[in-house]
Amino acid sequence: MVWPAQSPDLNPIEHAWGYLKRRLAEHEHPPNGMEQLWERIEVEWNKIPAAMCQGLIESMPRRVKAVLKAKGGSTKY
Repeated sequence: MVWPAQSPDLNPIEHAWGYLKRRLAEHEHPPNGMEQLWERIEVEWNKIPAAMCQGLIESMPRRVKAVLKAKGGSTKY
């Protein structure tokens, strides 16, 4: 089966990045510069729940099964 090597369906970190991006967007004001942005990223990254990470790991068998079923095409992931 051929599918992109960087398929988001098989890269759970993409979901963690999405979570982080949503958390950063919840700030009332944009960062004043790169330093403040980096500080916010560090704070929000450290607040990612361990349960979310565990869920992403546990979802891998379902992800692989879905990609196989879709013959490398798009999935709900």
